[in-house]
Amino acid sequence: MPNSAQRDLLVGLFVLAGLVAIAYLSIQVGGANYAGPGGLSLTAYFDEVGGLAERAPVVVGGVKVGTVRRIDLDEEDFRAIVTLEVDDSLELPDDTSASILTAGVLGDQYLSLEPGGSPDLLGNGDTITYTQGAVVLERLIGKLLTSFGSGDGE
Repeated sequence: MPNSAQRDLLVGLFVLAGLVAIAYLSIQVGGANYAGPGGLSLTAYFDEVGGLAERAPVVVGGVKVGTVRRIDLDEEDFRAIVTLEVDDSLELPDDTSASILTAGVLGDQYLSLEPGGSPDLLGNGDTITYTQGAVVLERLIGKLLTSFGSGDGE
């Protein structure tokens, strides 16, 4: 039977391992990463961001290439300013479009980039000019109900 000091050391190591596991799981569930700065930072303006959140994935062709870093409000024209960071090795044409899409019917929202055909490339700090905002399901249902109520939905 181990003495009291050895038993205390084993209990302490067990508790420390548990705390490390909880911290690791919390970081993974929260979506944080250790990549740090260094990616290509881009900005896009949207009329409606819906449920898009910071750290939402940015995809090209369904493959994650970055994350949404910030969402702010432009106080002059009341549009959402979305700052995203993508892999800096990605060469995106300057006519790339950005759309806010939903994974499934009620899933989380993400930002999808569709590269255009321009020979010029987006650089760090550039703005994506072609954007399509989120579709808000409640508004869509409201319009549908209004349409049926007025008799136009036939």
